[in-house]
Amino acid sequence: MHISELWRYPAKSMLGQQYGAVRVGPLGIEQDRQWAVRDEQRGAIVGAKKIGELMNLEARFVDRQARPGINHIEITLPDGTTVCSDDADIDARVSQALGRPVTLWPLQDDRDHYRRAAPDSDDFDSELRSIFGLTKDEPFPDLSIFPAEIIEFESPPGTYYDVHPLTLISTGSLDSLRALLPDSELDWRRFRPSMVIDLPATDDNPWPELALCSKTVQIGDEVLIDILPDAVPRCVMVTRQVAELPQDRGIMRTLVREAAHSLGIYATIRRGGTVNVGDEVRVLDD
Repeated sequence: MHISELWRYPAKSMLGQQYGAVRVGPLGIEQDRQWAVRDEQRGAIVGAKKIGELMNLEARFVDRQARPGINHIEITLPDGTTVCSDDADIDARVSQALGRPVTLWPLQDDRDHYRRAAPDSDDFDSELRSIFGLTKDEPFPDLSIFPAEIIEFESPPGTYYDVHPLTLISTGSLDSLRALLPDSELDWRRFRPSMVIDLPATDDNPWPELALCSKTVQIGDEVLIDILPDAVPRCVMVTRQVAELPQDRGIMRTLVREAAHSLGIYATIRRGGTVNVGDEVRVLDD
């Protein structure tokens, strides 16, 4: 097994970029998800589960610091124009692109900054179905795998990732999904991996990265990661329009039916370091 792609997302739910090498620290890929938008109507940080249009914006870092350890970002808007996080009109222009009032924020030390907004509906079942992109007759994923703090906070305080710092997906899993959805437009941008592992699917194992669950894995010479026991339950985000890729609700129908809602695996970091495209991915002996 080898690393075939590495991705970093400067802003929560916005498009990111591929890299040939990245540094990995305790919170995942360094500089990953350092910015997010706050929905001023809801009064909370939100992602594309609530504002799908975020996935039509692309963020990249520029060589100017917002504060030590966090650089400013340039955002490409759907009309092709760009705006920087230190421009005076940044909030107005991103708000116009998203069709609602938002403000752009770097990571904060204030724990309250990460608290969830009130739900859109008093019907808890309806609210969850909206978040996970489920129809009325589809079961929910196993919600017990999520940390309790995710109920209270939009993301673990001090971070803008959803649950855990790394998401890994195999090339074989995307191939399996493409075989099930030959008319869909599928690429990695829909699924937002941190790392893509070159690992083929087989008839017996269409989602091959699941064999790594609960394992400790070494990547290259330096990095050790611990794979979580359960696969990544997917939400409505995988069905959203992403740049030129159209909205496609059939993706979730297929994941619910064929993969228990899931695609990819989560990991935490045991030892950081540098990861390069082409690095060997090796399961350590138990």
